[in-house]
Amino acid sequence: MLDISRIEKDINILIVDDDLDIRTLLAEYLEAHSCKTLLAADGVEMWDIIKQHSVNLIVLDLNLPGRDGLTLCRELREKSDLPIIMLTARIAPFDRVLGLEIGADDYVCKPFEPRELLSRIRSVLRRFNSPNHERKSAGINTIKFGGWTLDLIARHLVNASGVIISISASEYRLLKIFLDSPNQVLNRDHILNLTQGRDADPFDRSIDIQVSRLRQKLESDSKDPQLIKTVRNEGYILTTQVLVEN
Repeated sequence: MLDISRIEKDINILIVDDDLDIRTLLAEYLEAHSCKTLLAADGVEMWDIIKQHSVNLIVLDLNLPGRDGLTLCRELREKSDLPIIMLTARIAPFDRVLGLEIGADDYVCKPFEPRELLSRIRSVLRRFNSPNHERKSAGINTIKFGGWTLDLIARHLVNASGVIISISASEYRLLKIFLDSPNQVLNRDHILNLTQGRDADPFDRSIDIQVSRLRQKLESDSKDPQLIKTVRNEGYILTTQVLVEN
């Protein structure tokens, strides 16, 4: 198990950014804090490094020449579960949610302090390498709730008619959190901490957007939700019985 409290020197962080100054700055800072770094200016160099080296986490810029960060993130998720932190100059919640939906584990908005990125790296790696990671799902194949079935192996939803409904990586993580704690009020800060390993920013509405999108798939009327309800000034609650099956 990795000792994330002081990132070990055998952990390789791959920084993918077309800005040489940013790559250099981050490499110097992270290596000063016991991280090994690998540097890539675009997707081509990123794939070459992944083929030749062991990589533990990728810091991936959104705006890259050629294949952009969202495209590369999607391709990475199809091939591996490597932790990914997106770097983005875009501040709209939609852009952040989009990155999370296609598989990013967290994001950092430019401009940022290198120590903030280091904190996010430590948090993601700690969560990713935790012995409790996916612990509650061990030995469980499906979870049934409110006429729905969540397939934990294929990571998709099946409705009461047996129709398969695809969900994004972020929707899966969010739904799993609700299913692990049915009939309990979960506040935004708690949800964000579980999904991304950090406290909520007062201006970060990405969780609200993700809940809204999840409701659109689960609820017959997303404007009058019956499964995931809003508890005013507190958070959200899954109001249904949950049954797990092997």
